[in-house]
Amino acid sequence: MNEWLELLIGIFVLILGVPIGDLLRKVVEKDEIKKGQKWFIILVWLGLIGGLAGLVMRNDVLLFSGFFIAIVSSRSLKKK
Repeated sequence: MNEWLELLIGIFVLILGVPIGDLLRKVVEKDEIKKGQKWFIILVWLGLIGGLAGLVMRNDVLLFSGFFIAIVSSRSLKKK
């Protein structure tokens, strides 16, 4: 039961990444995102790699942290 609760909390936090990324996109100016676009792309890839590494190593903290970073960064890159 405890593992299910941890999994549900992790999924809830991942879902919260979508509005947080959208908020970041609205707060940060367009020209700043254009200038730092390559860094956001690098963050997305590092987050995906970290999430997949956490999946392979069965490390929930690394898994959810990596995917959260990837979600927030990728939502920040979307056009308004």
